[in-house]
Amino acid sequence: MTADDGLDVEQTRLALGKELATGGQGRVHEVGGPGRLLFKRYLEPHKADGTALAALVALRLGLAPADRQQLDRSAAWPLCRVLDGGRVVGFLMRRAPDSMTWRSAKGDVKLTELQFLLRAPKAGTRTLRQPTPAERYALVVGLVELVDRLHTMGLVIGDLSQANVLWSLDPDPAVHLLDCDGVRITGRAPVLAQADTPDWLDPKAPPGTVSVDSDRYKAALMIGRVLAQEPYLTPEHELTPVGGVLDERRETAVRRLWGLAGGAYGTRPDLGQWRVALAGRDTIRLLAARPAPRPVVDRSLFDEGPNRRRGTISLRDGS
Repeated sequence: MTADDGLDVEQTRLALGKELATGGQGRVHEVGGPGRLLFKRYLEPHKADGTALAALVALRLGLAPADRQQLDRSAAWPLCRVLDGGRVVGFLMRRAPDSMTWRSAKGDVKLTELQFLLRAPKAGTRTLRQPTPAERYALVVGLVELVDRLHTMGLVIGDLSQANVLWSLDPDPAVHLLDCDGVRITGRAPVLAQADTPDWLDPKAPPGTVSVDSDRYKAALMIGRVLAQEPYLTPEHELTPVGGVLDERRETAVRRLWGLAGGAYGTRPDLGQWRVALAGRDTIRLLAARPAPRPVVDRSLFDEGPNRRRGTISLRDGS
């Protein structure tokens, strides 16, 4: 089973293996057979919006082949919905690349979460190779490019934190997004109520709001915390990058955006501005914040009936 066609699968067809993880919204199981697939079953499936999940599946299928491959490399995206008696109970996704794992001194295989970039190595993480300054810089650039790409696709990520981004140094620095069923299409409902992680909250967002601007704030936290190797750093405090990560020009540009990231809700620098800053350009043109483009999706892509078909996705400005 590859699930690449996006068609719904009944849970009874899955050869479930061991449970790998349990979170606040679901349990993740291995799935036997080809494809390195995982099954996330929701703890409360009656609360899941099956149409919103179908739209995420359809969005991936509607991408050009090269863009779809890039999404698959950088995110554990929902491949298809899983049904139990006709009711949506979860979805299939690909397992993160082996390069995004590490083996502890006790022999346990663990995911290489972003949290291990934010703190100095401890006895329990001594077997995990830390990045050189150049590799740390490349990982930050990769984070910025990933979030920027998803925003350009008209998506709101929602819960960006140290636990749902993985990283690798081999063969090259790379990042990988987890919990992608928490992503929503701009202007549409999420699959489940979008979550927030303590110490990664946007303090200036209206209560209950999850938006592109909050994504920009959380992305800024990632950038600053990885650069400084400080897990609780916020824009209210000075950013002091790890030695050798940024040259003088890049550091000046990044510090400027870091201060602006703590501004009023709706004014945070977008990821394009962060790309300019990390490139070390002298002038950063600050534009008024604009909402991410909204995907225009063929409605038949996520019909509930058996004749659901694939189509294409385009983008337009919207909110």
